[in-house]
Amino acid sequence: MTIKTNISCADDYDPQSLSVASALHTINANTKTVIATEQLPLKNALDRILAEDLISSINVPGYDNSAMDGYAIRYADLATHSNTSFAVIDTAFAGRPAEKSIHHRECIRIMTGAVMPEGADTVVMQEHVLKDGNTITIANDQHREAQNVRYAGEDIAIGDTILECGKKLTAADIGLAASLGIAQLKVYRRLKVCFFSTGDELRPVGSQLAKGEIYDSNRYTLYAMLKRLNIEVTDLGIVGDQPEALKAAFEEASLKHDVIITSGGVSVGEADYSKSVFEAVGDINFWKIAMKPGRPLAFGKIGDKLYFGLPGNPVSVMTTFYIFVQPALKKMNGENPQTIYKIKATTLNNLRKRPGRTEFQRGILSLSSDGDLQVSSTGAQGSGILSSVSKADCFIVLAEDTSKVSAGDTVTVIPFGGLI
Repeated sequence: MTIKTNISCADDYDPQSLSVASALHTINANTKTVIATEQLPLKNALDRILAEDLISSINVPGYDNSAMDGYAIRYADLATHSNTSFAVIDTAFAGRPAEKSIHHRECIRIMTGAVMPEGADTVVMQEHVLKDGNTITIANDQHREAQNVRYAGEDIAIGDTILECGKKLTAADIGLAASLGIAQLKVYRRLKVCFFSTGDELRPVGSQLAKGEIYDSNRYTLYAMLKRLNIEVTDLGIVGDQPEALKAAFEEASLKHDVIITSGGVSVGEADYSKSVFEAVGDINFWKIAMKPGRPLAFGKIGDKLYFGLPGNPVSVMTTFYIFVQPALKKMNGENPQTIYKIKATTLNNLRKRPGRTEFQRGILSLSSDGDLQVSSTGAQGSGILSSVSKADCFIVLAEDTSKVSAGDTVTVIPFGGLI
């Protein structure tokens, strides 16, 4: 007798699974940027998302100034074929302009950042002059007009768009805003994201394990990745495999948060309740993706609140979060762009792969002796081997139709970029 089997997570092809590209498109189509904003003092705006274009109301620099310590002269005073002598008539400091104007064969000692004196158009570095008392001599053939002068508005002009809406604010951005005299920035409010783990076998870190129990590592990896995105995070702990408890957790979470994330309970086991319980309170858009690791991933909504039901295996949790959840949260946060950064590298290993699913294997990037980018596998790629992610700094992406990857082949790589 032939036993008919159902499609399982061990199979490489499942006609009911969405491709990675289709899943990303569906999630993006159902994701909207939050509209609430707040004004923050400049020092508190680091890593927040700018909610409006930042327009300069001043010139930077605000005046013509010297880029060097030296002497401000009129270029036209330099003789054509010989050295030229100038009388030093004043000194200009940063924040204290010279009081005199320059006339024929006169110069003013000037410091870096000082306002260009009236009549001057060129600065000669102090190292390039011969000084004798209040007279300097300059070799004419070594200089050009307007050298070492920074002009008003050269860096930023009035009306320039300095930072665009959707920019994640860096330390350089904060300094740039300060250089314009801006004390506060309008940013999107932080997303409110909650998460919990499901499973009767899970125990908190620090507790004693009985036979068959495991520590709940997923909540810690999720918390860390969410904090890297500068999101308001709520850890709802562990919810056991009881449908009523799960239903209550979903309903309560949806009242106070923009996004709900769970790990575990989205496969087809008898105790996998997360997907079925969620369907009683919300709508599931899809729940299987043609990828490895991480096929069982549920995506849906409770009203306008997003739900991501991640697998239970630790590597699958981190992979699906990085590929699917991260771009959605960035879009909701107002950040642009949300595309995942991909590069090419030469693989140093033969990589095992069967057609049917996109695989995200863990790798380590390095440079060859010629300076070319190369990647090596971290070894065993099982979805429960969390150490394979800890050792890695990238995903090696093997397309659905790929069947053979040999050492020396070029592969697509997604660097972790500090999130994992």
